[in-house]
Amino acid sequence: MIDGVATDSSSTPSSSEKPRRARRTRMTGAERRQQLLEIGRTLFAAKGFEGTSVEEIAAKAGVSKPVVYEHFGGKEGLYAVVVDREMRRLLDMVTGSLTAGHPRELCEQAAFALLDYIEEYTDGFRILVRDSPIPQSTGSFASLISDIATQVEDILGREFKLRGFDPKLAPLYAQALVGMVALTGQWWLDVRKPRKAEVAAHLVNLAWHGLDGLEPKPRLIGHRKS
Repeated sequence: MIDGVATDSSSTPSSSEKPRRARRTRMTGAERRQQLLEIGRTLFAAKGFEGTSVEEIAAKAGVSKPVVYEHFGGKEGLYAVVVDREMRRLLDMVTGSLTAGHPRELCEQAAFALLDYIEEYTDGFRILVRDSPIPQSTGSFASLISDIATQVEDILGREFKLRGFDPKLAPLYAQALVGMVALTGQWWLDVRKPRKAEVAAHLVNLAWHGLDGLEPKPRLIGHRKS
């Protein structure tokens, strides 16, 4: 008892019982790089390259601007890595889907692969379909579509030979088919109707039955001939 006031020694922390500060787990260089890539990917998809700043990327990551520069040399470097990763992911998904089967089934697999990517990696697709503001060592979305078309070209080439068509025209038709799926995918990205399987079915329906009734030597019926 002190001055008529009771004291409880158990309520007073001793010097050895000072409140402990929560330890911040420091990221490794690889973990920080991955964090910055994910943040950059989200911001580039939502705001585009021009609308995203290094300051915002750093703030979202809880680091200073020099950390972003240390890992990527700036916004351009971060953007280039994000685009490169997404292009590789999409190409791998499409080429990996083309397993053995009937040519029509292969068309279905390719259509599903692109729609799967759009559904699962929406941010990545939004970034890819934008016009790149900086030169890319891996090219553009158009060049990526061309790479995918090259895979389809082999399938069409074999089918053309079986049907007695000129296999040299397979690249042209491959570009047309893949471009059709890619553009439809951009539209479906926003509307998301009908469901994915139905979109794939309609795409293949148009492509396959168009090929099924293909004229060996197509002709123009309008007045313009050149």
